[in-house]
Amino acid sequence: MTDSILFSVDDGLARVTFNRPASLNAMDFEMGGRWRDIARAIAMDPSVGAVILDAAGPAFCAGGDVVAMATSGADGSAVTEAAHVIHEGIRTFVEMPVPIVAAVQGAVAGGGLGLMLTADYIVASDTAKFVSRYANIGLTPDLGVSTLLPAAVGQRRALQLLLQDRTLDAAEALQWGLVAEVVPPAELAGRVEQVARFWLDGATGAFGQAKRLVRSGAGRSFADNLDDEASTIGAAFDTPPSRARVAAFAAASRKSTKGNA
Repeated sequence: MTDSILFSVDDGLARVTFNRPASLNAMDFEMGGRWRDIARAIAMDPSVGAVILDAAGPAFCAGGDVVAMATSGADGSAVTEAAHVIHEGIRTFVEMPVPIVAAVQGAVAGGGLGLMLTADYIVASDTAKFVSRYANIGLTPDLGVSTLLPAAVGQRRALQLLLQDRTLDAAEALQWGLVAEVVPPAELAGRVEQVARFWLDGATGAFGQAKRLVRSGAGRSFADNLDDEASTIGAAFDTPPSRARVAAFAAASRKSTKGNA
């Protein structure tokens, strides 16, 4: 067990913390395997209803650890193999029916954008910065960036980040739709915890299925999405949490209608 990524589960809440602050949480080969293994563990744990993704130190993630790649003697095939390992973790996080909220501070660069965008709801510190820099060092997007970034901000804006040496501040990232909220640094951890607790205190499974439907919908036909929606809402309707909440909603609606009569 290594500490490049810290991982814990407590009362339905999983916490995943990038923990290489001296390297700005850049992901090296070992950390990539740890990322994949944690994703697998969460996906297989039925007790997990929400995930917090955060990072230790001044930066969220500087992407792949280019220094480690350059000094390890690895060739292109080794880099491809490592990317596949990290990509499996990204795919698992994106496809699992469990909502993820990210707390983002400091720099997010290169593949860090893709790792961040595995989260379904992103809260950023007002000091956060977002940049690509792939092409600056002769490399191409990985870690889901070519898919997740345009899904978040649109193709044209994604190309602006990828084809120019442009840095977004937190306010611009909010305007673009790259993040959901911007808060002062002192409020970041508390706000992310509040978002996760909202999911856990509600009909937790319904939030997870809503995330799954939206995430999977882009890659399927409209007809397939409609079929999935129909079967999913039917299955949800039969669960005890949904039955209790639907009954309470119906009772409140009847009371309101009588009061207005």
